[in-house]
Amino acid sequence: MTTAAKLYGKDLTEYDEIDVDQLLSQLSPEEISMLVKEVDPDDTLLPPSQRCSYECQKSPTGPLDRKKLIEHINKQALETPDEPELKPYVPGTIRGKKWIPPPPPLKMQEAEEQIAIDLGDEYEQALSDATQEEIIDLAAILGFHSMMNQDQYHASLLNKGQPVGLGWDGITKATQPKVFPADPPNDTDVDKTLQMVKDNSHELTTLNWNNIKNISDEKFTTLFSALKENNHLETLNLVNVGLADRHGIKLAEALEKNSTLKVLNVETNFLTPQVILRLVKSLLVQRSLEEFRGANQRRYVLGNKIEMEITKLVEENPTLLRLGLHLEYNDARQRIATHLQRNIDRIRQSRASAQNS
Repeated sequence: MTTAAKLYGKDLTEYDEIDVDQLLSQLSPEEISMLVKEVDPDDTLLPPSQRCSYECQKSPTGPLDRKKLIEHINKQALETPDEPELKPYVPGTIRGKKWIPPPPPLKMQEAEEQIAIDLGDEYEQALSDATQEEIIDLAAILGFHSMMNQDQYHASLLNKGQPVGLGWDGITKATQPKVFPADPPNDTDVDKTLQMVKDNSHELTTLNWNNIKNISDEKFTTLFSALKENNHLETLNLVNVGLADRHGIKLAEALEKNSTLKVLNVETNFLTPQVILRLVKSLLVQRSLEEFRGANQRRYVLGNKIEMEITKLVEENPTLLRLGLHLEYNDARQRIATHLQRNIDRIRQSRASAQNS
């Protein structure tokens, strides 16, 4: 006999074949009301007023006036006298037991103790006689960034002299941000460069369509179709141009045919993780691309399954040197970084051996 079949030691198997509606029809209205108060229907589709066990039998006095209700609550709060304290408050007296922090552990006490370092008479005399500017310069050389602000650090590196009022006893002020001019708009002629890609022009080795808006689907289709036959283009930048999955699939098909492209950048678009995986997989066909960047897409997180599949594909690619993707898991990041460094070392060694020969 299971626990569900028993209730307070009674056998309930005789009620298995009885209809629930028949049991409820035998209850009185008072018993049904008690049952409703005890049982939560656990149905999110029911309004809270029907799920709550509280029942108000008072008839409504009129429509709800929120402003008057708040004024009435505030009036009641102001008119209700405060409950007297058991022990009146007296300034300067301690009521109850005063909390005393426990002593720190012995290990922390030993770590906080100052360690005496004997630098020698020569170094101690040099540091004791050094000025604030010299100490700041020394801290900048040693890389102690927490001892100075940005102005002091850059002044030390450029040997410009320390700014007035920014010494050890000076007032800490926020560094004024430097205003840099905005990048000029991309004035690349889309139609002209597209025609050059179609004509396989040897003058066009880098195509930059970054941040160009409202490029039609027909132009993207024409570009990726022409990319299959082009053997002069080496760098293709398509950052923030509104690439979608339908464009990414066509781009992957073009990468499987093109053997001269070295750098591809499709960051800040609307490609899904599945299409990013498809692009990385297409690099294994020709094995000519050296740099692929596809971060900052519509979905920032690729997911564990996609990251592991990308890692496996990258480890099979002997020519890829740089990969611009945001990976969440340490295992994928470490394995990809190790493989890319191995590719870089192998190419460096082959170049060195070619020069020596």
